[in-house]
Amino acid sequence: MMAEIPIEEIKRLRSLTGVGITDAKRALMDAGGDFDKALEEMNKKGLTKAEKRGERETRAGMIGSYVHDGRIGVLIEVNCETDFVAKTDEFKELVKDLSLHICSMDPEDVEELLKQEFVKDTSKTVGNVVKQANAQLGENIVVRRFSRLALGEVS
Repeated sequence: MMAEIPIEEIKRLRSLTGVGITDAKRALMDAGGDFDKALEEMNKKGLTKAEKRGERETRAGMIGSYVHDGRIGVLIEVNCETDFVAKTDEFKELVKDLSLHICSMDPEDVEELLKQEFVKDTSKTVGNVVKQANAQLGENIVVRRFSRLALGEVS
């Protein structure tokens, strides 16, 4: 019989993946208590569910903005399925992080944006970050459009 999984590990896995306590405990037990292995498996499952959500309509969301030193400005529209999710701190943080990324990396369009390495964690692409938010928040999330202006640039 395997030793009991510490509740701290279950809570930690739950906070990183957004799954329920029972699912987090089961993942840790299936991984033999190996936290990293459990996290990897939960992320794979979450991303699979996120891909299935990709067909659902997104009519809620928010428009975010970021201005860097009065010289570079970004406006971005990120959509989700409900106002409830759009008002969460996690969704707002995602929009802020995407704005910062666009400011620093200057992608041409949404397609290029999603393929770029994420500035806050270069082990992930921006697309992976959006999919992880999708999995964590349980809704389809779409970067609809953005605009980046830099002082002195001609468009």
